[in-house]
Amino acid sequence: MVEKEAAGKLKNRFKMIDMKYDIFKKKILLKREVISVMGTIIMLFIFSCSTEPQQKKKEVSDPKLKIDVPVFNADSAYIFVEKQVSFGPRVISSKPWKNCAIWLEKKFRTYTPDVIVQEAAITTYDGKNHTLKNIIASFSAEKVNRIALFAHWDSRHIADHDTENQNSPILGANDGGSGVGVLLELARQFSLKNPKIGVDIILFDAEDYGQPENSNFPIMQDSWCLGSQHWSKTPHQSNYNARFGILLDMVGAKNASFYMEGNSSYFASSILQKVWKKGHEIGFGKYFEYKNGPEIMDDHVYVNILAHIPTIDIIEYDPSTESHFNKHWHTHKDDMNNIDRETLNAVGQTLLEVVYRE
Repeated sequence: MVEKEAAGKLKNRFKMIDMKYDIFKKKILLKREVISVMGTIIMLFIFSCSTEPQQKKKEVSDPKLKIDVPVFNADSAYIFVEKQVSFGPRVISSKPWKNCAIWLEKKFRTYTPDVIVQEAAITTYDGKNHTLKNIIASFSAEKVNRIALFAHWDSRHIADHDTENQNSPILGANDGGSGVGVLLELARQFSLKNPKIGVDIILFDAEDYGQPENSNFPIMQDSWCLGSQHWSKTPHQSNYNARFGILLDMVGAKNASFYMEGNSSYFASSILQKVWKKGHEIGFGKYFEYKNGPEIMDDHVYVNILAHIPTIDIIEYDPSTESHFNKHWHTHKDDMNNIDRETLNAVGQTLLEVVYRE
């Protein structure tokens, strides 16, 4: 609109100049030097008029260009995954689980003073009693405008999709460790440069202690995702709310594909589109595929239904495997050989872009 208005005014000015110049020529015979000077003045006038709309346009677009999004450090995220795996399988109530919980809390406290360990008594499908630990780190805790980032930090207590040692726990480098590794790197970035909104990083416990198929135990409903079930019913703060949430699960394997998961599309379609669009804009389209995936029962389902926070799940989907998950899912091969820095970077940088542009 500004450009059209300026062009119209400029056209009228040209007409007036032409008319005045014709009259002037009829009355007086100008010397060539004078004509040259007049021509220069007219050209300067035209240039000043034509550049005015461009300057205004530049002023409008400058604020967008000033958004400074940090650069995700994939090496740092990789080390965070490696550190978790070094404790061993993080199965609830085990020694590696206890040691990892201590480390996670201490690590978060180096980035923010607002760290909470939410504990709750639970009984798993096998009749065992445990005390789960949800670990929560908040940034700009005073802000009402917030988003939540989720992952689970425990690992599977059995290798039910392996061909051997099925009763032994797995390391869970990708399934558990990768999401936590990405979020720890985000926490480090938040400590260096605060986003404009408040952010809560919430690590769920006991996600992977679900009842296996063909179990001899009586069927237990909702045996998976025990940490997110508890938090969604009783958040770490009364009346807690976030505008939206993003869950990370299995986000570290080489050449991972993230389909648009079914429950995410149903509960939080606009958030799903926002994240996938941003992933494509910054060059990670091969990871964030515009393909519809099936509904997956994961932590985000309980966050959507019980906490009423529209939340999506970034989770690897592989149509070539029987489980449609990563080929090393719930096997002993889910170790550090299953972790790729490029995939961690694709997910981490996309999330930084989303968070810092809110």
